[in-house]
Order: sequence, then structure tokens, then C-alpha cells
Amino acid sequence: MMTEISQFRDQAQRLRQLAQEANKPATIVDPRVITISSGKGGVGKTNLTVNLGIALAQKGIRVGILDADLGLANLDIVLGVIPEYNLSHVLRGEKSIQDVVAMGPAGVKIFAGGSGLYDLANVPQAQLVRFIDGLRDLDGMIDVCLIDTGAGIGRQVMSFVSASQEAVIVTTPEPTAVTDAYGMIKVLHESNPQTRIKIVVNMVNDASEGWAVFERLKTVSQQFLNTGISYLGSVEEDPTVSKSVREQRPIVIGYPNSHASRGIFRLAEELLRVGATDPLPREGIKGIFQRMARRLQRSF
Repeated sequence: MMTEISQFRDQAQRLRQLAQEANKPATIVDPRVITISSGKGGVGKTNLTVNLGIALAQKGIRVGILDADLGLANLDIVLGVIPEYNLSHVLRGEKSIQDVVAMGPAGVKIFAGGSGLYDLANVPQAQLVRFIDGLRDLDGMIDVCLIDTGAGIGRQVMSFVSASQEAVIVTTPEPTAVTDAYGMIKVLHESNPQTRIKIVVNMVNDASEGWAVFERLKTVSQQFLNTGISYLGSVEEDPTVSKSVREQRPIVIGYPNSHASRGIFRLAEELLRVGATDPLPREGIKGIFQRMARRLQRSF
């Protein structure tokens, strides 16, 4: 009799444990966060970001795109998606993370930044803590977050880029674009030498032109900054890019066999390869906002 009671107690205890485990929240794996920037405007940064995100999503990756380009925010133009709310509403406690998500093609989640994000240095500490803790929910939604920043080396742009572990700098073969890309590399190296910098050369005539541009940037970066940069790849100049923008249909969906689309698919594959072979400790979107807030607070 005592043996039966003991067995019953053991079974009951095991059932309680199973019930507790079933009710535990799933462990959140922090997403890989990559800022995408450029030294100057007009190099196709936002269009590249959108299509790269879709290309990754088509490979089964859960992708989020954070539009942090406040000066020329045009994700809605490229995608035909206009988010009703942005992260500034979350910061003020007016909306939840789930409220600000807008769905894009291939299941890509779009998050508008909002100008209030650049005022983190003046936000009351309790409010800031709640906001950053709430970003944990956003981290649980995606595997990769691409942050589309503005162009140039202004304070707003660099507050995001210098807080990131991985930064992609987009340039074209145009001499002024290359010069400005080097300027961004220099400022980023001075503000956060730990950031892994990757270069994409857009609107090239062929792959050899893209490689030549990267080699010039690599040489001057090593010579004058003593820092290394890596090459993500290039995208060929293609008339279907402007056509897809006019149609508000991303080129990798509307024209998947175009030269530009094939280049973007290669970039997605290289991004995944680098992430697998040279992984960084992931801190998620919550982590980048924590570092961003600290940097902004130190600047005042």
C-alpha cells in the first residue's frame, strides 16, 4: 500500500513538473542585428536593405527591418507599406511592440523608428528601462534585424551604427561615394573599433569593378586607420531596379532573375555564411538600444 502511495506521489510530482515546464515561456534567442548605412545618399541603401531582407526571408529566416532613416524614410515607397505606429509610441508607453509591426512581403516585419528614438538621453530612467525591457518581445519575433539608417556621419546616424556589432556600408564606384564611405569607416572606427564593418558596392558594371572599389577602401583603411574591413559583395547596375521602385514591388519578387536580384541573393548567402562561420555573441535589439542610450547619455 505504501509503495502504491509513493508511486502515486511520484507521478503527481512529475505531472506538476510537466505542467510547469509547459507554462514556461520559450527561451528567446537574440537575433542578429545589422545596421546598413552609407556615407552619402543616392547609393541605393534602402532599396538594398529591403530586398536583402526579403531574400533572407525567402530562405526561411525570420526577418525584421527597422526604418531608422528619419531624414529620408522611404521604406513605404519601396514596399508600399506605411506603418501606422512606430517605436516612439512604444517608448512613450502608448503602444506595445506588437502594435507597431507592419507586415511586408515574404513575411518581413517592418518597424518604423520615429524621431523620439534619438532623444533617449532625455528620457526618464524608469521609462527607458521599461522600453528597453519591452524590446525583448521584439527580439523573440525575428532571427535577423536589418536597421536602415540615414546617410552620412551625423549624430543620429552614428548613434545607431556605433552601437552595432555589425555594420554594412553601402557605396557605389562613384569617387565621391567611395570617399564618403571611407569617412564613415573612419568615424566608426574611432567611435567603436569593435564593430565588424562589411562593404557592399552597389550599381557596378561587373563584379571586378566592385572588388576594385573594395580593395581601395581596404588599403586606405589598413594604411591610415590600422583596421580591417570585409567584403560582402556587389550588385550590378540594372534598369529593372528603378522599374521595380516605380511599381512599388521589390525587385527580388518582381524580377528575381535580373542581374540586380542575383547579386542580392548572393549577398544574402554571404551574410548567412559569415554568420555561421564567424558568429558574434548576440545581444539582440535590446542590446543595441542599451548601448545607444549609454552613448547618447555620455555625449550630453
